[in-house]
Amino acid sequence: MLLLAFDTATPAVTAAVHDGTAVLAETDQVDARRHGELLLPAIDQVLRAAGVDKHRLTDIAVGVGPGPYTGLRVGLVTAAALGHALDLPVHGVCTLDAIAHRARAEGLAGEPFTVATDARRKEVYWAAYDAEGRRTEGPSVDRPGELTPSARSVGAGALLYPDAFPGAHGPEHVSAGALAEFAAAELAAGRALLPNAPLYLRRPDAQVPAGYKAVLPA
Repeated sequence: MLLLAFDTATPAVTAAVHDGTAVLAETDQVDARRHGELLLPAIDQVLRAAGVDKHRLTDIAVGVGPGPYTGLRVGLVTAAALGHALDLPVHGVCTLDAIAHRARAEGLAGEPFTVATDARRKEVYWAAYDAEGRRTEGPSVDRPGELTPSARSVGAGALLYPDAFPGAHGPEHVSAGALAEFAAAELAAGRALLPNAPLYLRRPDAQVPAGYKAVLPA
């Protein structure tokens, strides 16, 4: 396996290469306004650092959110284009699952926890996980005050609303290395991942008007 992984569902633009055993190269840059500018250079950087020609890749894994439309679509469209051009399978990974995997890799273990990212509009995208890191609820989008999170919480959304998420801590954003590790483990175990389709969880801001005002005489 030579897996290229990336995610643009949060302010972090992150990419990594994984060989089925370990992460060979990874890069992360937090910039919520430049996903489109940063992603392809990040992919090129990790492929060069790993010494991997793109034609040797066997799989692509991409974070499918939940996340804001503008950033999220950059990763999804890029994954679709690369998958088509290189004739590779594209696997979707819930971004919150990747953050949960990173949190456990960094030492969070032995108790249930919640992952929350910033959904803007005073809301969070969130999911709940058991002590083994398996998702038990979500992903969903809600106001922090409407939730009863676990005693432990991670992610930018939890850090942004400490009153609703007591004891919140990092990791703040997703890392493509953790996403790649999660995807590689799931694929090795024969478990299917998600399609390359966005988890927006919201209706679009743009709506078709319910009625039109006549501007021409009948």
